[in-house]
Amino acid sequence: MRDMKAMLEAVKAGTLSVDAALLQLKKEPFEDLGFAKVDLHRKLRQGAAEVIYGAGKTPEQITAIVKTLRVNGQGTVLITRLDAQGAEQVANACPLDYHPQARVGIVGDIPVPDGLGKVVIATGGTSDLPVAEEAALTAQVLGNEVVRLYDVGVAGLHRLLAHLDEIMGATVIVAVAGMEGALASVIGGVADCPVIAVPTSVGYGASFGGVTALLAMLNSCASGVSVVNIDNGFGAGYMASMINHIEVKK
Repeated sequence: MRDMKAMLEAVKAGTLSVDAALLQLKKEPFEDLGFAKVDLHRKLRQGAAEVIYGAGKTPEQITAIVKTLRVNGQGTVLITRLDAQGAEQVANACPLDYHPQARVGIVGDIPVPDGLGKVVIATGGTSDLPVAEEAALTAQVLGNEVVRLYDVGVAGLHRLLAHLDEIMGATVIVAVAGMEGALASVIGGVADCPVIAVPTSVGYGASFGGVTALLAMLNSCASGVSVVNIDNGFGAGYMASMINHIEVKK
């Protein structure tokens, strides 16, 4: 949407002709690769380009989608849930920056942050880092300044309270936790911004693969806490970016 606004402003200012703008709008909204229909207008509609979900795709398919996006003007491409073996093969064809802990691949440069403020990513423990890093890298690729507060869970509450300045200075906070998922409620009780809770599958038997944390977060008594799916760091990072880029509609 920001690209569309910039194009219209250019037409208004006379630096872009009406015909040139019309040509951009006429370009195909997607490219059919047979195994995938690559959405070329998603950034226009939603403000962020299509992200490649790597799980279940072959390296050849991922590479073809990346090249299609890049040829059509997408400077940075995010690939989530990409395993190390697939990343190695994709890297042979594309300049891939791979983050094994998060299972995230990035083609292109991470953009200069242009959000309203800072996105804080906080975790209950070190075991939550793979999900947290997926959220953090997603937010960074989408143009946000990210502050990481890792291993600040409620088992040692003083660790979290030592970072009140960062918490209270955030535009949006992503709270990533497994076990009983209490971190989101605690952060929600001291923050004056939206809190996105991410339950993780970290925990012992009665955590039920993250279901316990999910239900706890859904039942948080702290106002302003919303919840995404279990281990969905990408979804949390994307939502955080939307909040950090929101504009007042006149």
